[in-house]
Amino acid sequence: MKVNKTPIAAAVTLTLLSAAFAAQAQEQKKDDSTQLEQVVVTGIRASLQTAANIKKNANAVVDAVSAEDVGKLPDADVGQALGRIPGISVGRDFGVGASVSIRGTDPQMTLTTLNGQSVASTGWFDQKAIDRSFNYSLLPSELIGGMEVYKSSQADLTEGGIGGTVIVKTRKPLDLDPNAVFVSLKGGKGTVSKDWTKEVSGLYSWRDTGKMFGVLVSGALERGDYMRRGIEADGRWAGDVTPGTFVQERERKALNVSLQARPTKAIDLGLTYTRLEFDANAGNTTHYLYTLQNPGNNYVSTGACVQPNPDPALLCQKTNITQANATPTFLQTWARAAKMTSDTVVADGAFKGDGFKIEGQAGTTKADGGTSLTSNYSYVGWGNAPGLPKWWGSTDATGKKISIQPGQDMSVPLSALPAQSTPETFATARGPNKDKETFAQADVTVDMDYGILTSFKAGARATKHTFTKDEYRPIFVTTPVSAPTGSLFNGTMPMGTPGWSVPKPNLDAMFALANANVASWVQSRGGYGQIEEKNTALYGMFNFEKDALHGNFGLRYIRTKASNDAYIFDGTPLAAGDVPQNVGWNKNKQQTNATYSDWLPSLNLVYDIDRNTLLRFAASKAITRPNYDNMFAGATLGWNDTVPNNETVNYGTPSLKPMSSKQFDLGLEYYYGRGNLVSATLFYKKIDNFISTATQINQKIGLISPDTGLDNWTINRYINAGGGKITGLETQINHSFNNGFGVIANYTYTDATAPASSYQDEVSMFTLSSKHNVNLVGFYETDTYSARLAYNWRSKYMVRETGYYSNRMHDSFGTLDLSLGWNVTPRIRLSFDAINLTKSDDVQYGAAASSTTLRQSLKGGYPAWSFMGETTYRLGVSAKF
Repeated sequence: MKVNKTPIAAAVTLTLLSAAFAAQAQEQKKDDSTQLEQVVVTGIRASLQTAANIKKNANAVVDAVSAEDVGKLPDADVGQALGRIPGISVGRDFGVGASVSIRGTDPQMTLTTLNGQSVASTGWFDQKAIDRSFNYSLLPSELIGGMEVYKSSQADLTEGGIGGTVIVKTRKPLDLDPNAVFVSLKGGKGTVSKDWTKEVSGLYSWRDTGKMFGVLVSGALERGDYMRRGIEADGRWAGDVTPGTFVQERERKALNVSLQARPTKAIDLGLTYTRLEFDANAGNTTHYLYTLQNPGNNYVSTGACVQPNPDPALLCQKTNITQANATPTFLQTWARAAKMTSDTVVADGAFKGDGFKIEGQAGTTKADGGTSLTSNYSYVGWGNAPGLPKWWGSTDATGKKISIQPGQDMSVPLSALPAQSTPETFATARGPNKDKETFAQADVTVDMDYGILTSFKAGARATKHTFTKDEYRPIFVTTPVSAPTGSLFNGTMPMGTPGWSVPKPNLDAMFALANANVASWVQSRGGYGQIEEKNTALYGMFNFEKDALHGNFGLRYIRTKASNDAYIFDGTPLAAGDVPQNVGWNKNKQQTNATYSDWLPSLNLVYDIDRNTLLRFAASKAITRPNYDNMFAGATLGWNDTVPNNETVNYGTPSLKPMSSKQFDLGLEYYYGRGNLVSATLFYKKIDNFISTATQINQKIGLISPDTGLDNWTINRYINAGGGKITGLETQINHSFNNGFGVIANYTYTDATAPASSYQDEVSMFTLSSKHNVNLVGFYETDTYSARLAYNWRSKYMVRETGYYSNRMHDSFGTLDLSLGWNVTPRIRLSFDAINLTKSDDVQYGAAASSTTLRQSLKGGYPAWSFMGETTYRLGVSAKF
């Protein structure tokens, strides 16, 4: 039977079962009425108790986040909730927790599953690398029942997570009371994003009184604009310092439908559909201040540069331009129509017999994302917008943030822009991405009574995964279409951190005008690539117990057949009617294939020193497959973008080996009271087969960039080279006092180092790895009131991306969050949340050596980016029945 038919078959089965069980449920109603009502404990303490029980009873090294109640994770942000777990650090992206790093590993080494199976995910931002990490901004916290994080491996876990495996769990209808209802309304705003964000979420769960059939429907909708203000220093053109304001019109939708049938105690059937959607249209407006040269005067230096650092490769640390030497400025808006969707359908079933259990899952998950339109509107002080204010004043880049002191008001009125506008032709593009996986899995567990062996579990899993990236460029209309500039903007907004005002983009109008200038779209063959993986896994695992010792050991075998489809650059002349980006690209696709396999052993031991004290040891081998970005055959960047020496071509291959890790854990845990624990764990990972970049500069590839007239390229080839080591210590304590107060504290030390040659920036730090990570949480809770004050801090870490943003160091970052709750009645609750009360800034600076091929603003501590810290306030009301 084909995998993609299984969910349909299961749906039919569930429908028939529900009709048959309805009559039987009526017969059982009288007997069930005598059963005792279930007592449900909720709140912060109950959440901690559940998480502690999961950790204590697991054979592997596991930490958990449990919902305090239906629709109530401890944090409003899923990534933020995971960041409270020891050993986990969260990468924030455009104001939300978007990626998860476990024990100092790259987020792509974290495998995220939904109820144990894959969930497809794509990005919306065309400057981001295409990797395997799940984008947590898709996932509303209200849909989640809990999350488990496996930090050690075991044979029955899906491979792919060197760092660990995050299992996101949704609720099942037979686990809830019949006709359970939850609804929540929230509204909030920030100190930077001052428009109101509105949220509504709800859940309804029905089951028959015999717990034989149930249906659960939950959903969430969130709307609001996000604003980010800061300085995006570039330096590539004329020592430019660039205040910028990013505005995103967000709408997040989620739907989860779960059907569950239990015709007998031995049979459990389920069908789950999950839809995640994130609308992310955005505009990034930047105001370029040229501190070294005058673009309107043949790039003549003003002599304003002060460079106290003896390294000539670095940018100016200070500039001071007088009014007499004022330089023209440049204002532009990149407008992106972007969206991510993810649809997952999973059918599952289990049969429990006398001494054995058979389980199966099959389904499909697919995602669409990327940009449906990228456009640019530029206003040049030495060209089409001479009314733009000229720059004179001083800049100071000697710290981690650039200080700007303008000599005059730099505000840009609409009158300073030309009366009519057209989009820039070089920037207009489309970049859709698609991700899809079909999967089937079968597991059998057999009870044993053979020496210390208590059971044997074996299974098989097969998947077919396809990721497709694409790019389209326009054939423009014969006569360019313009529009009144005033129609492309709607009011004003603050610019960057200095605070002057500029016109606020009207994104819908910008998209409409850009589309009006497009006669047709043509595939840009250099931007196309398709990766297909067929993965097969077989495993066997024994569970054992002897007196105070218990655990499991097993072996997992994996085999991968990978291929990429791509157009090849071979110097093919441009055909009539084709887009210029296709110069040199053949019209025929070629396929490259590769196959690899591996054996992944695992061992988990737990020794009960006494009923409350556990000693753990875990050892295993784990893998993470290469990023899709590293497997695509080739792509060009910087072609005809008017930036000198920016032409780059990247070559990848499916022949890259997966990164592999040999790792172990040694931990001591002490449990006392309900939900109280103290623990410490040592961990070690030795990671091989790093994927690195071999770079050659000043290379000829047979393609002349029109903006420079030169065939002069930087070539990056992705290769397996070297590895690294991660050594660390996790400590945590959870303690609830008898007076309603409680404390949660954890600290993780991680020493994650790799050879400098592993990275283009030559910085021997794992990507997104912080050496120190701290969580401190204090709470107070009664039946009526609750309060929680939580502080999270992580030390500096390296951010590595493709394209414009590239590699830079993120400064240490800490946030203080407050949550207050009032149970007005047993069913109605008011809540108030304040996130980042300290308004911690997002500060990033160059860290690469001057000898690297990265641009100057990413070297030697130059303050590359800084964004204003924002406190977000949210008020909510929820009801449950």
